[in-house]
Amino acid sequence: MPRVLVIDDNPSVATALEILFSLHEMQVEHAATPDAGVRRVERGDIDLVIQDMNFESDYTSGDEGVELFHRLRAVSPDLPIILLTAWTQLEHAVALSKAGAADYLSKPWDDNKLVASALTLIELHDLQRAATRQRTNRRERQERLARHYNLRGFVFVDEVTEQAVNLACQVAKSPLPILIQGESGVGKDLLAELIHRNSAVSHGPLISLNCGAIPEDMLESELFGAEAGAFKGVARSRGGKLEAADCGTLVLEDIAQLSIGNQAKLLRVIETGRFTRLGSNRERHAAFRVITTSNADLQQLVAQGLFRQDLLYRLNGVTVELAPLRQRHDDIVPLAKSFLTHEKSLSTAAEDALRRSPWHGNVRELRSTIQRACVLAQGSVIEIEHLMLPANAGILGTGEPDADSIRHALSKHRGVIAQAAAELGLSRQALYRRMDLYGIAKPQ
Repeated sequence: MPRVLVIDDNPSVATALEILFSLHEMQVEHAATPDAGVRRVERGDIDLVIQDMNFESDYTSGDEGVELFHRLRAVSPDLPIILLTAWTQLEHAVALSKAGAADYLSKPWDDNKLVASALTLIELHDLQRAATRQRTNRRERQERLARHYNLRGFVFVDEVTEQAVNLACQVAKSPLPILIQGESGVGKDLLAELIHRNSAVSHGPLISLNCGAIPEDMLESELFGAEAGAFKGVARSRGGKLEAADCGTLVLEDIAQLSIGNQAKLLRVIETGRFTRLGSNRERHAAFRVITTSNADLQQLVAQGLFRQDLLYRLNGVTVELAPLRQRHDDIVPLAKSFLTHEKSLSTAAEDALRRSPWHGNVRELRSTIQRACVLAQGSVIEIEHLMLPANAGILGTGEPDADSIRHALSKHRGVIAQAAAELGLSRQALYRRMDLYGIAKPQ
């Protein structure tokens, strides 16, 4: 039951409010003096304060109410406070509202307005406390991750990213092959590096091969190596990525681009660790940890006959999904700040604009945007105009959440509609309407 503290020297006021709020399942406590009210708030279990502006020593100025308000704010900065004023103290009440008072009502008050205001403020206060607890818990979890694992260079705050990083760290020490899936530009290469740094072969080399950037007829020699004269242009023998990755980690980026023929050759290497350079009969051996990345749905490619199912079984010992940046809202500003040059900073308006942009190009697009802004900004502060974001940056740019934003908020707050709506800046009814519009199921 919400607990309301009434600070008023008039017992009849406290009695009237106790009767009124009891009808709405709220418990009222009474403090007759400012000192008693402050001491009660210090105990920490009050959800709302309703305070008078005048007490026995002064009936007209409202100065005592101003002093009490600031004392309460010092004890509990987020506690909602409703001011009960006479018309002569209206100027004080307006000033205190600008200083953080939640509401003010004139005596005699309107019961319906007072109850509506109290219920709204208590619900918002509950949401704020829940959000604070969530932020604290998240920060503590991420600090534990940083203590136990080498996270250097990987910037994240959002819970969605935290889940991916946590899974990656948990399986890093195992020899299992890892498949990292996610859209282009989300940071799959950085996550692969993080896994290597925390693996049992972290002392060994980290070798990467982008399967989509090498011509098909050159890929085999890049992977296996070639002897001198194996084909035109090879004047001397050279090892491939497999030999270079021995006792370390081999990262195969964009694995979906491998041809079926090269997939078969790769499968044999992963199973046995044995391979042969082009133009050689000598079998070689290399021991390495395999990490693959893909922005394509490999299961769908298997169904289409474009990817070998047996190879997929070998590659996805553990699959780590790295979400697109538009689903990781809390990561946007920390990532942007990590791309700034030392002498630059972001204005508040620029940070808000970054959060509203949909970032179809993910982290890669964000990095390019910040690097360009650092060049364009003549001063030390980057403003919105330096970001050069598209005028039609998406529905988010108008303040209207899109379907992905709504799903993210619901997932983040575990289906609690009130908390998700508060984050999106919507009422619960407005959020329900948008869920219906986008066909998003209501949480059970």
